[in-house]
Amino acid sequence: MKNIQLLGLILVVVGSFLPLVHVPVIGNWSYWKLDHYLAIACWVLSAGALFAIVNNSGKMARIFAILLILLFLFTLFAVKVQALQYFSFMPFKSWQEKLAGIVKLRWGWIVEFLGAFIIIFAKNNNK
Repeated sequence: MKNIQLLGLILVVVGSFLPLVHVPVIGNWSYWKLDHYLAIACWVLSAGALFAIVNNSGKMARIFAILLILLFLFTLFAVKVQALQYFSFMPFKSWQEKLAGIVKLRWGWIVEFLGAFIIIFAKNNNK
């Protein structure tokens, strides 16, 4: 099912350009606006997954997809921590948490995770 894995890979790459985080007044941020290094890591892992898919290595493609999911989870954690750090000048912790809560996750994450899970769960008939 190389085509289904390629579809998942396309979803991951396209998802990196979709809005992932909404910061009020500033607007929506894609992976590149969040952090250049995380965006490059996403694209390098996607290139590795593409190499594995093209060479019919389902196991390696799954490894790269798992690494992509770990990168996405790390990015989500980093966004939440960075939002809390950004408002650390506030005198009360409840104010910090309230203001950090205005940074919202967007629908691009659904596309990112869906693409990675498609790569993982697509059956490869050429094992």
